[in-house]
Amino acid sequence: MSEDEDITNEDEGWTYSKAGVSLDYDDRAISEIWKLVGATFKFRKSKIGQPLNIKGHYAGLIDIGAGDKLLAVHTDNVGTKVLVAQLLEKYDTVGIDLVAMNVNDLVCVGAEPIALVDYLAVEKYDVDMIREVVAGIVEGARIASIAVIGGETASVPDIVHGARLDVGFDLAGTSIGIVDRKSIILGEKMKPGDAVVGLASSGIHSNGLTLARKILLGTSKLTVDDNLPGTDLKIGEELLTPTKIYSPEVLEVTKENEVHGLAHITGSAFTKLRRIGQYAHVGFKLDRMPKPQYIFEAISKLGHVSEEEMYKTYNMGIGLCMVTPKDQVEEISATVEKHGTKTITIGEVVKEETITIRTSKGTVLKL
Repeated sequence: MSEDEDITNEDEGWTYSKAGVSLDYDDRAISEIWKLVGATFKFRKSKIGQPLNIKGHYAGLIDIGAGDKLLAVHTDNVGTKVLVAQLLEKYDTVGIDLVAMNVNDLVCVGAEPIALVDYLAVEKYDVDMIREVVAGIVEGARIASIAVIGGETASVPDIVHGARLDVGFDLAGTSIGIVDRKSIILGEKMKPGDAVVGLASSGIHSNGLTLARKILLGTSKLTVDDNLPGTDLKIGEELLTPTKIYSPEVLEVTKENEVHGLAHITGSAFTKLRRIGQYAHVGFKLDRMPKPQYIFEAISKLGHVSEEEMYKTYNMGIGLCMVTPKDQVEEISATVEKHGTKTITIGEVVKEETITIRTSKGTVLKL
């Protein structure tokens, strides 16, 4: 069955799982991985490089023997957004996405991103395409104030196949950051009543593209050059809008204000808040969610995707959440908006270890 064939019916509606991505299996796989790799922590016990036991957060932290300085390490990729880039023959924006997906996770443990190495696997060497991808990485590095210190480009035609012949590629990267031990932000300081400040997303970012493509470019019989129904917005351009890089504003806020938790809203969307909620045994009530960008409404309408599925898959207009005492909200919002990023206080921390969302349409969801 090709990805353009409908594998569900209109009454049931599309889900991420039916599109081929099971978040439940993903969580189970990660759990099994940690059972294995967690045993490696003892290999660096009492040595330079000893890791902190913070499994399941946004980045790993290791002691590098430099006093209170710790190294933060994270790896990520762009996902199937590269297929949209191949269809449009536009390759620079996914380079920005690569930087964003890395640095936005690093800052969630309070670290300052400093460097990145990339891995570009191609179906066939195409110097112009490679140059454009790397130009995007460089632009992302400029925004995030990091250095690209190396990488790897590999030709693997037996493994990588793209949306068009000979243009297939996959893009991933590993990033590092530094943080003072006393400045680590894990979430353990969160308490009921703290405000959750949402930082606006630039659009779909780099998550849920498999589901979006199956709906917009598959069952709906549209192309990347078509407009989203009822608008003058090009589908391809909307899907390729680069992920917002939040590190400049987040770093300024964390240096000047009290921040108890940070969550990058990526795959699994708002269930990501559990990553930080587990450290304080708290939950979240998000009852002031904004109206999301139209791309999300189009995916939901054309694919008959439920609101619950949308808020478990997409950022729905909020790309990053900051948890802070309520008396810090006004100053934090002013700092963030100085960087051109809109903010909205979307809810608060609650005692019950649940995530409750009131959508922009008024529907109450428990994730």
